[in-house]
Amino acid sequence: MNLVLVFNTFNGLITGAFYALLALGLALILGLNNTINFAQGAFMALAAYFAYSLVPHLGFWGALLVAPLLAGALGLVVEVFLIRRLYKRDPLYSLLLTFGLAMIMQDMIRTIWGATGVPLAIPEALGHPLSQTYFFLTGYRVFVVAVALVGTGVLFAILRYTRLGIRIRAGNADLETVSAMGVNIYLLRSANFVIGIIFAGVAGILAAGQLGLDPTMGDGLLMPAFVAIVVGGVGSLLGSLLGGLLIGVASGITTAYFPAASEAVIYLIMGVMLVVRPRGIMGQEGLLE
Repeated sequence: MNLVLVFNTFNGLITGAFYALLALGLALILGLNNTINFAQGAFMALAAYFAYSLVPHLGFWGALLVAPLLAGALGLVVEVFLIRRLYKRDPLYSLLLTFGLAMIMQDMIRTIWGATGVPLAIPEALGHPLSQTYFFLTGYRVFVVAVALVGTGVLFAILRYTRLGIRIRAGNADLETVSAMGVNIYLLRSANFVIGIIFAGVAGILAAGQLGLDPTMGDGLLMPAFVAIVVGGVGSLLGSLLGGLLIGVASGITTAYFPAASEAVIYLIMGVMLVVRPRGIMGQEGLLE
């Protein structure tokens, strides 16, 4: 097989894993919170910079655990004091709010950490190639794909087997009935929002280890993540995962033959999907149907 094609395909798979993790968080927030979170990319970058500051003290593994939680804590503050006030209004209000919030967060990152890109140190053991022939197949890249798959599995388990997850699924189906049964839907939405931000944080740290950090790093991944949701099927977490991996691999393969079209092919896939199967790959409504 053409080594260049394999190289670009695997690179696309890695990028697709970033899209998938970001899309999972977006899909969660869109489902229960009814919020198109344009600040998701900024939360992603912020978590990566938190990790950058924590690595000298906690190491990479400690930063990978703590930084997404710090981003989630900030997301909780944003949800409680800003987004919660807009739940009864048109979703356009929350879209505009989160868009403005993303700009503020990017400027905050520039002020604290500077506008110049910086690298995020990854464990030396993960930086070595696993094969002399396929030199691009490093432990870190395999780790990224594994985290995307395991993270999706953990999320599915939470939604399927925990009380919180069952309430989130029920809230997606009928939030008014869940409220009538005595569930505090504000706390439920807060918890759901935080989980979505944590997934963005994990994606940001993993992407920073591969691509490096800069204040706008989330911008290049945010729109493809929205495309992944559309391609996979709005409301389907598994669809978001598959959609992210699909458009990532398609972009990587296209890069091998038509580099100029590597970005356009993502939106071409979305256009074809909307015409052929508007519901997306999974074609089901709800989180785990």
